[in-house]
Amino acid sequence: MILINKKWIWFSLSGILIIASILMLFFWKLNLGLDFKGGSLVEIEFIKTKDIKINEINKILNEFKIESFQVQKSGDNSVFIKAKSISKDQLESIEKQMEERIGDLNEKKYENVGPTVSKDLAQKAYWSLALASIFIILYIAYAFRKVPKPANSFAFGVCAVIALVHDAIILLGFFVFLGKYYGVEIDSLFITAVLTVIGYSVHDTIVIFDRIRENLIKYSENSFDKNIIDSLYQTLDRSITTSFTVIIVLAALLVFGGESIKWFVVALFVGTIIGTYSSIFVASQLLSVWHNKIIKNSNVS
Repeated sequence: MILINKKWIWFSLSGILIIASILMLFFWKLNLGLDFKGGSLVEIEFIKTKDIKINEINKILNEFKIESFQVQKSGDNSVFIKAKSISKDQLESIEKQMEERIGDLNEKKYENVGPTVSKDLAQKAYWSLALASIFIILYIAYAFRKVPKPANSFAFGVCAVIALVHDAIILLGFFVFLGKYYGVEIDSLFITAVLTVIGYSVHDTIVIFDRIRENLIKYSENSFDKNIIDSLYQTLDRSITTSFTVIIVLAALLVFGGESIKWFVVALFVGTIIGTYSSIFVASQLLSVWHNKIIKNSNVS
């Protein structure tokens, strides 16, 4: 019964996470990477050196007065260098110093990314989310149109969209925190991760909502909340098992997938947990509140 009778616990927890996320987004902002700000991206492979000393690379870049740089491993013997700007001449001098102080190397990648790419990506992401939300509401309202009154098919769609927005905001807040304290940058892969999490969240929510619809029709003599509780328990094993198997795969990718997709996998990992939570403890609870409000207003009338 705690799944439905303790709404204030779940709403309070979600409220705290959302408020904290919004405040962090407002005051700290996302730590935008090359895709959004523009700059230089270099990948260097050290041929014989296995124990790469990141501190030594940082020291060399500081000596050349490279602005806003970040160095991270991309493999056992290779690194990514991201910076505001590195000219080809500067890079040649930097690589010469690295060869003298660290070991022989091979330049695998050198490219300059313009900030216009980022604006285009951001705009497409916003439009994708807005259009997806509208179509989700319309589709679910149509698919659930036969739910017995006073249940509202439109409420199913709106609650599903609120849950996915809840997931996206908390995930963004989590990465603002990582950017502030661990220097994690947001790139185009992160947008892919957010949209994937939203899709997963909606899918999980619809599975639960579909069972609620079936029970409302099959057990119309039961109260709305009783049908929600039964539906949650009937789908709980499936939701947890599905999420757990996804998390196992993501954990394996996190360990063996390499540095280049590390934070993409972390975003999916965290998003899967949040999406599962919101389907059970947010979307369904909101549906209950909406329905009870309709009943209360109709009784007052």
